[in-house]
Order: sequence, then structure tokens, then C-alpha cells
Amino acid sequence: MKKITIIAACMLINLLAAQAQQITIGTFNLRYDNPGDTGNLWKDRAPIAAALIRFHGFDIVGTQEGLRNQLNDLQKDLPEYGFYGIGRDDGRSKGEHSAIFYKKEKYDLQQSGDFWLSETPEKPGFGWDARINRICSWVQLRDRKTTKSFYVFNVHYDHRGVQARVESSKLLVRKIEEIARGGAVILTGDFNGNHQSEWYRFIQNGTLLKDVLWQVDHPYRNNGSFNSFKTGNPSEDIIDHIFLSKHFTATRYGVLTDTYHG
Repeated sequence: MKKITIIAACMLINLLAAQAQQITIGTFNLRYDNPGDTGNLWKDRAPIAAALIRFHGFDIVGTQEGLRNQLNDLQKDLPEYGFYGIGRDDGRSKGEHSAIFYKKEKYDLQQSGDFWLSETPEKPGFGWDARINRICSWVQLRDRKTTKSFYVFNVHYDHRGVQARVESSKLLVRKIEEIARGGAVILTGDFNGNHQSEWYRFIQNGTLLKDVLWQVDHPYRNNGSFNSFKTGNPSEDIIDHIFLSKHFTATRYGVLTDTYHG
């Protein structure tokens, strides 16, 4: 895979202990369906991506870069999952999505929405020094067993714009506060930046969300989360992240290095 998957397990702790349920979360950049990816075409990767999601038992997966045909392929192979997301180019189906997959047997979809990472977040576009359209999609899920609800936000920051990433973090925090209104929040995404980045420090040093990595005793991270299909030369940078609000306690964290064809 182009991007290695980040996995986290957490529990919603504002419930009674007898009601608390573990949630296994992943963030997964699918790599868009590019016919030029010789040797790594989506048609070959699709069943492996679906098998990875099922094997690791993700309850919720935030995906990035998926085109509509890729999301449909995953849902066909994973009928136990529902998903929400819209295309970043037209607000419907065109362009890459920041789609969120969730287990239908565990969660009901209560609300959903999207905003663009720009000065005009209500319509398709990009802002600041970004190069292309960037979108954040979100869902409110209701746990069928406990009846408790929480929010999941999933995002893909710009790969070029340094200012855009910082401003995106500011916008993201404002939007989460506006939408969730103090409720439990999970944030997943490909942020195109590591732990030393200004955009990262803005979120991590705030009061709303904290990176799962620093909340567990024994995180599993032998390498970074970006490999560009070059498994023999892994990066050390983690640019994909999962953040949690104070309502959750994290129990596991890992950077998964699953590959295919060696």
C-alpha cells in the first residue's frame, strides 16, 4: 500500500463501566485509482485493502484519496460496513473523498456533513497556499448497544501548502467545536505532516483533542506511515494521525506495515 495504516483502540469513558465498549479505529490512505501505478493498480490492491480492514477488525476507518469507484469496490467486498463521504471537487461524487467506513451492526448513522479546507468552507475549493481541493467529512454515530453517540471527523491536508495546513487545523478545531458542541470526538486523517509540524502543535497543544500515540504505554511504531510503494525504504515520519477528545481513553496504538506481493 502507498500509505501504511494507523490503528488505535480506545474506549468511550463517559459511560458506565458495564456499558463501555472498545472501538478499533483506523486511518488509511487508499491511494487514488491511478492507471499509471504499474504493479500497484487499484484492481489488484482492492481485495487486499478490504481483507486488511476485515482482518484487523476495524469498527471505524477514515479513508483518504478514494475515488467513488474505489469506495464502491470496498463496500462490495465489505458489505458489513456502511460509509459516508462526498467528492471534494463537486460536493457529490467527483474527485477524491475523505470517506468514513463504519460497522453497520454496531453503529447507526445519525448525522453527516462536510466542509472544505479553505476560507469558504461551505463550497468546493481550496485556500491559502494549497494546491488542490481539500475536504473534511464527518459523521455522528450512535452505538447500538449503549445508545451513546459520538462524532468522527476525517480529513486529508494539502501536500504542498504549509500555511494551508496550519490554517486547516484552526478551521478544523472551530468546526469540530461548532458541530460536536462538547460531544465525544474522534479525528482521523492524512495530515501530510509529522509531530514537529506547526499544524500538529496547534491541535496537540490545544484542549480539544490529543494524539493517541502519546496516550498509550507501549505504542507499536517501527517506521513511519508513508512508503510510496517502496517497502524497502520506509520513511520514519508519521504523517497520518488519530486524535481523541477527553471522552475517550486509548488502549492501543500501532503503525501497521501490512504489504502485498512482498
